[in-house]
Amino acid sequence: MRGKILAGFLTLTAAATGLIPAAAAAGGDALDAVNTFIGTQDEGNTFPGASAPFGMTQVSPITSHYAGYRYTDTAIRGFGHFFLSGAGCWEQGGLVSTLPTTGEVGPGKAFDTTKPATFDQKQYVSPFTHDGEVGKPGYYKVRLTGYGGVDVETTAATRAGVERYTFAKPGDANVFVNVGQANDKEPVTGSSIRVVDDRTVEGTVESQAFCGGKAYTTYFTTKFDKPFKAFGTWSPDGGTPGSRSSAGGAGLRGAWLTFGGGQVTATTAISQVDAAGARGNLASERIRSFDAAKDAVQRTWRRELSSVDIKGGTTDDRTVFYTSLYHALLQPLTANDADGRYYGFDKKVHRAVGWTYYDFFSLWDTYRTQNQLLALLRPDRARDIAKSILAIHDQGGWLPRWAYASQETNTMTGDPVTPFLVDLWRFGALPGEEMHAYQALLQNSRELPPAALPFQGRSGNESYQKDGFVQYDPNFPKKGQDTDPNHGASATLEYALGDCSLSVMAAALGKEDDAAALAAKGRTYRTLWDETLTDRGFTGFFRPKVLGGAWFSPADKPYSPQSQDGFHEGTAWQYQWLVQQDVPGLVRRMGGPAATGKRLDDFFAYDELVKNPATAVRENWVVGPYDYYDQFRYNPNNEPDLHSPWMYALTGQPSKTSTVVRAAHTLFTNAPNGVTGNDDLGTMSAWYVFSALGLYPAVPGTGNFVLNAPRFAKSVLHLENGRDITIQAPGASGSRLQYVSSLRVDGKASDRVYVNVDQFNRGTTLDFGLTGDATAKWGTSPSSAPASPCAE
Repeated sequence: MRGKILAGFLTLTAAATGLIPAAAAAGGDALDAVNTFIGTQDEGNTFPGASAPFGMTQVSPITSHYAGYRYTDTAIRGFGHFFLSGAGCWEQGGLVSTLPTTGEVGPGKAFDTTKPATFDQKQYVSPFTHDGEVGKPGYYKVRLTGYGGVDVETTAATRAGVERYTFAKPGDANVFVNVGQANDKEPVTGSSIRVVDDRTVEGTVESQAFCGGKAYTTYFTTKFDKPFKAFGTWSPDGGTPGSRSSAGGAGLRGAWLTFGGGQVTATTAISQVDAAGARGNLASERIRSFDAAKDAVQRTWRRELSSVDIKGGTTDDRTVFYTSLYHALLQPLTANDADGRYYGFDKKVHRAVGWTYYDFFSLWDTYRTQNQLLALLRPDRARDIAKSILAIHDQGGWLPRWAYASQETNTMTGDPVTPFLVDLWRFGALPGEEMHAYQALLQNSRELPPAALPFQGRSGNESYQKDGFVQYDPNFPKKGQDTDPNHGASATLEYALGDCSLSVMAAALGKEDDAAALAAKGRTYRTLWDETLTDRGFTGFFRPKVLGGAWFSPADKPYSPQSQDGFHEGTAWQYQWLVQQDVPGLVRRMGGPAATGKRLDDFFAYDELVKNPATAVRENWVVGPYDYYDQFRYNPNNEPDLHSPWMYALTGQPSKTSTVVRAAHTLFTNAPNGVTGNDDLGTMSAWYVFSALGLYPAVPGTGNFVLNAPRFAKSVLHLENGRDITIQAPGASGSRLQYVSSLRVDGKASDRVYVNVDQFNRGTTLDFGLTGDATAKWGTSPSSAPASPCAE
């Protein structure tokens, strides 16, 4: 029987990826293993183009998709110079779009300047081919099949991007620089461009921030390696040969630059501060040639990616792992110019001296995985990230939730900044700033931002502090994309999780009264537990309450735990597990360990997973990127229940955690659709990295990593302090279900299902014994699981 199950698993995994697993890989160049096309299809929303790690500037193709590039599209509109990786809202950049073309530009010519539509990037778009297309860290190459054939290569430095255009067609050639258009569904409300000299153009793009945010301005400078033979600019009225400038509001705007053909290289730098910042960023990168820039950024990427060495697995396993690590190291983005200046949340210019100011924080997503990965592997960068968050607080007046281009978008709900910043503290990223951070977090936990501030903070705090829950009110006023009472039940659970994590920090800082009060707040989730509510044979679920404390009920039907009412991007089924801070309390409410286990089994369709993991996840789990609602099963495509596989380990059944994780891995493939849902600035990719290593930061504030069967025979994490974390699991294979039968930590037998970050930072070796026997007893004793930080 086991042989038949394994054969089906392998066949279905291969079918899902579109690739037959290759021979086992023993090692090799981590950079060569990366495939930047993973996630560019089915709303993964990654980009395949070039970027430096945490770079300010990215250079990537623009097709018809709002994230920039979709693998199945057939034409490229241009190559933009700013992108987010894996975000969900429409406004994702593609600013300063350039495209190489051939053909004369002028009245009645191939590009007729008397017709404004001539300069619409949807019209001058070029078809392209995937043949010969390359996507690697810091390098992208594609063949445009229009305009006689043009090879386009892109590379990047931290604050600049470089394109090299090689024209197959002899004679004059053009580069169109489009400032009036960007990615699909990215509104450009104003723009300007100016021909500075015979090699340089510069200008501005005013575009809308993420998720309906306010407009902001990006400054740019582009310098070419050859002089222009001719040039002109266009505006909403058409093109003007010889014109040196075009500026105004929304509408078509840009410049064309004509060269003698052959090969042309363009280097572009951007700034959110001013034109001088863009010029300074361009100069600071000292880019001598395209190849020199490519070599430099790939050396940087090779160093970043080699912070983790893996051995074992197939070639595809290796590609998925290192691509996930790559995606997790793209953001947050460098936001200060080379001279240290940055545009703060107070709308003033500040200077970062001796550190890097970062922006673009998708905290509701990244607090769960990517934050801890950076803090573990790159603590110096994590310190600057923490300092950036505190700078936002100090300059803007409050802590952020979804920070984008020096503004708060108020995207998503709950309180993600608290577990985010507390975990940075717990991982050691706040030396000397502990009290500063704590006071900011305590203010955010207990108070409301002044009405004049753009920040919403915990907008449900009045009800939460008074009654222990955030009321469900779909009509509650909001300052941006979202507000907590619109999703009161999930916001309550998020607040409680955040308060519990803050209680851990308070206790460590000697704030005993605060710690006790915050720990009690960490148990306020109980106010929303309706012990009478039943669904699928289970009794007791979280249910929203309205102001005053009455249970919410729809006007026309009974309340269902599978409904979207009161929960943000999920249902009571997914959110029922967001109580990892008080596992004993949750288990009691669910009817005890056995009943909790049955509920987990139903949630994951566990019996089906064991029979055929790859098929079961696609037939039973929620695998549509935006299919959040009316669901009762695990949603590996979205954040609310990402930690839930480790709830098995926290409730005495660690072998089942390993089953679920191995099944979930079948959704991560070496293919364009190989990311689950939006990658959300590296969140899903970091989930894969951690789970493939065999550990997960399931409980914010504790520094504990809960364990599962590793996917690779050996993994070594090289820490910045010179120490290593070595994870050994002889015989590990992602092609079959495996369970932990034993564990030795630094040579000593351990029955604990967790390891703490303090042990990791000292350097440690984990030796896993693996088995195919799901009845393995390792980690099942009452003392095996970590204590819940807010259990009574």
